[in-house]
Amino acid sequence: MIHKQGNPRYQRQTSLKEFGEASQEKLCNSKVLVIGAGGLGCPALQYLAGAGIGTLGLVDHDTVSLNNLHRQVLYSTDDIGLSKALRAADILRALNPEIYIIPYNEQLNPTNAINIISQFDIVLDGTDNFASRYMINDACVLTNKPMIYGAISRFEGQISVFNCDTGNGARRTNYRDLFPVPPKEDEILSCSEAGVIGVLPGIIGTMMANETIKLIIGIGTTLSNRLMTFNSLTNQVYEMEIQAGKETRSLIPENIAAFQTTNYELMCSARTGNQIDITLFEQMILDPSVLFIDVREVNEIPVVANFNHVNLPLSGFKGVFEKIKEEKIVLFCQSGMRSLSAARMFSEHYGNSKKVYSLKDGIVAWNNLRRK
Repeated sequence: MIHKQGNPRYQRQTSLKEFGEASQEKLCNSKVLVIGAGGLGCPALQYLAGAGIGTLGLVDHDTVSLNNLHRQVLYSTDDIGLSKALRAADILRALNPEIYIIPYNEQLNPTNAINIISQFDIVLDGTDNFASRYMINDACVLTNKPMIYGAISRFEGQISVFNCDTGNGARRTNYRDLFPVPPKEDEILSCSEAGVIGVLPGIIGTMMANETIKLIIGIGTTLSNRLMTFNSLTNQVYEMEIQAGKETRSLIPENIAAFQTTNYELMCSARTGNQIDITLFEQMILDPSVLFIDVREVNEIPVVANFNHVNLPLSGFKGVFEKIKEEKIVLFCQSGMRSLSAARMFSEHYGNSKKVYSLKDGIVAWNNLRRK
């Protein structure tokens, strides 16, 4: 790495009287981990790399797909099918060859999370599911790392700073102080289910980078113990104080050994619905007595043409139950959330008179497996 005094790369920020060369040196000596190189992670990574974060880690096991590109502008059409972590690392190295980029092309889980997170000073959570958020939060508490939290859905985004001293003696808050009880996986839609306006993750992800820089160099007021919500349709910004609950710490695994045996997926799994995995789904496709129902909206991708099915969007389910004669029904959607909600509705209507199943992880996972 090159940490020269007066480096022209950083001149526009070191010329700020509140910033200066001393602050730049702090950035160059810092180690920041971004978990998720998607909608939130892409802008955060770009601006942190540009700012001169000395060591920048990024974790993502996913590959670039066409429907990422309207919001994940770090990538291009030529990158479709490539590893996000490895491709992002190459792009960031080209942006700033003076810093260390460490890609982790793997899925973060309770087995590897502590080892990876403990190597960094600050963690940015850019994931899009509750199991990962609770796991990352708990790992940050156990390793005593500040966590920059961001979340987006439709036209609204949230950001906060957790597990960090405010300087006024207030107890540190963590993600569980905001959401003590994990919502079940079919209760709140992800971006892939609910949709998101493309510019929103850019706004929130850049704010996450801004909070990180402020935290490292010690200027301004961070969002520690506060939650900020931004509405992109109205440009309204809301802030609320977060209080550290007395019982919150007891919700977090007691130690690293307990953390590594915690099943976060199960903790956030749905209460109802008879889910089937991809293997059983493949077997049931061969059964002509099974009715397959796509509960996605018309024209959602990937297009399914490999087996017979009907399209009945969940948003217009009224009156569909009387039309179905088959005894076995398999529902599917993008990631398994809407189909699980639909399975609940079917079960409530039919009781035990029909066998209703939902494809776990959705048609995207099934389609990806077929292409391998």
